[in-house]
Amino acid sequence: MIKHAAVTGAASGIGADCCRALLEQGWKVYGLDRSEEGLIELDRYQESTSGKFFPLQCDVSDSAAMAHAFAQIGRMTSSLDALICSAGIFRTGPLLEMTEENFDALFEINTKGAWLAAREAFPLLKRAAPGGEPAHMVFVASIAALRPKVGGGAYAASKAALTQLVRVMAVELAGQGILVNAVAPSTVDTPMTQKLAADAAHNGYKVSGMSPIGRVAQPADITSVIRFLLSSDARYVNGAILPVDGGTSAAFQPRT
Repeated sequence: MIKHAAVTGAASGIGADCCRALLEQGWKVYGLDRSEEGLIELDRYQESTSGKFFPLQCDVSDSAAMAHAFAQIGRMTSSLDALICSAGIFRTGPLLEMTEENFDALFEINTKGAWLAAREAFPLLKRAAPGGEPAHMVFVASIAALRPKVGGGAYAASKAALTQLVRVMAVELAGQGILVNAVAPSTVDTPMTQKLAADAAHNGYKVSGMSPIGRVAQPADITSVIRFLLSSDARYVNGAILPVDGGTSAAFQPRT
């Protein structure tokens, strides 16, 4: 049976890697992102896979745009097997010196955007007869939600709020056949974090992605855990926030 997934933040980084992995497994993937260029690249990539990609350009923090995007998905499929929320942004700076614009942007995209995606995907994810194969929501949080650093406080707060949304939805939606979980990566080698490192250095902060195992995470490291959460092997995993950080959150981290 062909499976269907909606992925936010699909055009780059972890979201794009998830899209490629699912396409290779034969999924139909509905990719949402603001970047037309990245969506076009995935549209080309599908030609080398057994899957099918459907690009949907939209802003995840815009409620009308998200409602329209999922209405389009609803016209293409009667149900979804998975929602993967990977869209996110980062802003650096002392919490009490951050501009209101940057503070709002972090919560608009990292927290509200994920909530909007879940709200709009819910009618396509819920199962008429719970007890069969569940549907899944998987959110990309951050170890910053568990261990914030100086200069990343507002980002950490937005991701901490996301993790609590995950726990609440896990409790509320389990009875409707939906499992809700999150991965919490450390720094991942993506275009966003490459720009983040440069911006942070300019503002006097250091962004280090090196983990105790001696390397920076790659998108595929996170995708592999997301694929586990979508599999039948994770059928009793619900409400979990899984660190995927090479041991970073287990190590002592002095104030920097």
